[in-house]
Amino acid sequence: MQAPAPDRPWWLYLLECEGGAYYAGVALDVEARFYQHLFGRGAKFTRAWPPLRVLAARAYPSKGEALRAELCLKALPRARKPAFFEPPG
Repeated sequence: MQAPAPDRPWWLYLLECEGGAYYAGVALDVEARFYQHLFGRGAKFTRAWPPLRVLAARAYPSKGEALRAELCLKALPRARKPAFFEPPG
């Protein structure tokens, strides 16, 4: 596996899945990761609840920052998760 370029951002993304469930994850390429989930090559959760669409995504300068943001997102109640991606203000 090739190491990512230092200027390539990591993305936190939120998927809407069958049954109205949400799935959050991090990836270098959200579109490619979505298709991995869609074709059963992603997380176990998305094999049970296939994704319907990408609801939102936000870039972070490092994998660590994206993973920390993912923890914050996952700690929110379901109803507040889409708002996590809205600009502050």
